[in-house]
Amino acid sequence: MSAIRPAAVAGTFYPDNPAELKHIIAELLANAKRDAAPPVPKALIVPHAGYIYSGAVAASAYARLGELRGRIRRVVLLGPTHRVYVRGLALPEAERFATPLGEVMLDQAGMQAIAGLPQVVRSAAAHQLEHSLEVQLPFLQQVLGDFTLLPLAVGEATAAEVAEVLETVWGGGETLIVISSDLSHFLPDAAARKVDGETVNAILALDSRLSHEQACGATPVNGLLLAARRHGLHPVALDVRNSSDTAGDPGRVVGYAAFAFEAGPEQPDEEKGPTLLKLARAEIAQRLGRALPPTANAPWLSEHGACFVTLTRHGELRGCIGTLEAHRPLGLDVRENAVAAAFRDPRFMPLSYAEFDAIWVEVSVLSPAQALAVDDEAAALAALRPNVDGVVFEYGQYRSTFLPQVWEQLPDPAGFLAHLKRKAGLPMDFWAEGVRLSRYTVSKWKEGSPHEQ
Repeated sequence: MSAIRPAAVAGTFYPDNPAELKHIIAELLANAKRDAAPPVPKALIVPHAGYIYSGAVAASAYARLGELRGRIRRVVLLGPTHRVYVRGLALPEAERFATPLGEVMLDQAGMQAIAGLPQVVRSAAAHQLEHSLEVQLPFLQQVLGDFTLLPLAVGEATAAEVAEVLETVWGGGETLIVISSDLSHFLPDAAARKVDGETVNAILALDSRLSHEQACGATPVNGLLLAARRHGLHPVALDVRNSSDTAGDPGRVVGYAAFAFEAGPEQPDEEKGPTLLKLARAEIAQRLGRALPPTANAPWLSEHGACFVTLTRHGELRGCIGTLEAHRPLGLDVRENAVAAAFRDPRFMPLSYAEFDAIWVEVSVLSPAQALAVDDEAAALAALRPNVDGVVFEYGQYRSTFLPQVWEQLPDPAGFLAHLKRKAGLPMDFWAEGVRLSRYTVSKWKEGSPHEQ
């Protein structure tokens, strides 16, 4: 057994010169978009291509750790195997991992704690040339300083098996979980943005059924999503791009995204989604003279909230009405917007009794909107986060909004903003000094089938 696993991709995926490496990471972190006081993440999903391709996306996640140096003392790092077949999750044989920035001690106690699980094996070969884990280490070293590492090269395993390992080493605030994964591979730019948008939405919904066509690290990602649901974590998309945005050919791209998983008062829970969906459907049913079982009156429904209710039929939009600002109890907002979407959306005839069983209901609860400080359209386009932001456009009496779901149909920021202006009643190429933009995110739930009870 070698005591040290040496760097295998330094000089290819990232610089092998320590000074140059530190400088590049510092620049990536400095340029990363970040909130003024972001919540403390328990877990991250980050891409693992060469830094020239995905380093900026990864930096958007690692920048959130800036105030946690000295608090996070252990990193549990999972990434997919690319070169060696493994059944299960492979621990290394080494005692330390090396990069140009120094050596990282492995968490021997944590490794021992999971070594007895049937899905955990040891494989020096699985780690020897694996880049998905190695490329994360210089970021972690520069941001966190001293920490111990528990690295796992993930091969063939179920989401439940991965989640069981994570539960065993979950720890407290001293432990950070990092999952290394890219998104789609080698699709044309437009197709990749559509596929990646669907994958981002699945991750935000904690849907642990990702395929390896959606994400090369689908196995460890799915395991994290299972564990995140159990622990009540709320995923936040930090950046979504592909290699054509950085240094690649738009005809054949790789998708990248970064997510933080946080605990907080805005986290969706298992009760909220079904309750809101039933509430919306029951209100529509009542207006049609149909009776449905009453919905439980949960205390949180009395808290002010803003939502949109969307109805679809046979895959086509059938109505969508909502509010942008929380000015009344969330329960009342859902009921009123459900009725408005069904009967008062000016784009459609009122919903009929015969259509009721064929509609699908979706409820999106909005976060408070934040103004975007942009001076021109180019700055606005640079600030938008595809598949993350809902956007409000305002100019005088003109106003419009697109929910984040609209990115699935309009994945290019320029097209998204142009259609948003047209929705407001202005030319698609319009821009003026008085334009105001703000953005919000949503937690959304959709019925699994029409008339789901």
